[in-house]
Amino acid sequence: MKKLTFAALLIVSGLFTNSNIMAQLKNNTKTQADNAQSIHYRKITANGQSIFYREAGPAGAPTILLLHGYPTSSHMFRELIPILMEKYHVIAPDLPGFGYSDAPDRTKFAYTFDNLAKTMQSFIDGLALKRFAIYVFDYGAPTGFRLALANPEKITGIITQNGNAYVEGLSSGWNPIQKYWENDTQENRNALKDIFTAEGTKFQYFTGVTDTTLIAPESYTLDQYFLDRPESTEIQLDLLKDYKTNVALYPKFQEYFRTRKPKLLAVWGNKDPFFLPPGAEAYKRDIPDAKVILYNTGHFALETHAKEIGSEILKFMTSLPK
Repeated sequence: MKKLTFAALLIVSGLFTNSNIMAQLKNNTKTQADNAQSIHYRKITANGQSIFYREAGPAGAPTILLLHGYPTSSHMFRELIPILMEKYHVIAPDLPGFGYSDAPDRTKFAYTFDNLAKTMQSFIDGLALKRFAIYVFDYGAPTGFRLALANPEKITGIITQNGNAYVEGLSSGWNPIQKYWENDTQENRNALKDIFTAEGTKFQYFTGVTDTTLIAPESYTLDQYFLDRPESTEIQLDLLKDYKTNVALYPKFQEYFRTRKPKLLAVWGNKDPFFLPPGAEAYKRDIPDAKVILYNTGHFALETHAKEIGSEILKFMTSLPK
């Protein structure tokens, strides 16, 4: 009787053990799924700077690198990331001098687009990103296109949202900035400082938007918080001065488009006061099968059309090589 009781205990113990293992495996699977459906806020050192980034989606899925522009940060992708992260691994860093990344002193860090790209190169190397699509906006475009020139084998496709690479895309809003490029005087530099005021920031968000109640106030408020930091104005003036190097690189960017023929989706606010629709259409000159979609909105198209743009990106991603 005792032998039977002992044997029964062993069987029951085994059942509990197997049940515990199965429960643990189920919990681990659930944790992995939960993690994939969460947005994580991380930091990594790149080019000697602490770079903040948002990460979401399954780690083994195709990757999309989101590169923001002026005057914002990865915060601009807050509505887009949840749309993309169910199927894709999404990474959105803050460039140096923006958002929650380091904003080192100008005497210790050169605020040029070459150096922004150098930092992003260190960033993708640090994360060991082998293949990815890039979403580029505003300043993110010349930064991302430098990455594409340096790493053509890594780029699976390009989504450009008001990210310019053609002179016909530059509006007359660039005239005072071009004046500064041509004549680097303190007077011309000082004339640009209004761009960085609260009024200047709201101008970028609201111009061209039919229904301004769609613009979330935390967007321009957070941007302005970072713009109001000490030395931020001088940092931004340095980048505006250096933007002329991007225009000088337009022919190289275009050569890359012609020779590599990357899959490209242009989603563009057609009332952007700085980057005009002809800049979007020009991509088709070098990539004939590029898809161009114009939206009735301004510079920050994601503020008003995140769902529509997200839907187009999901369709676009299915056409890309692995």
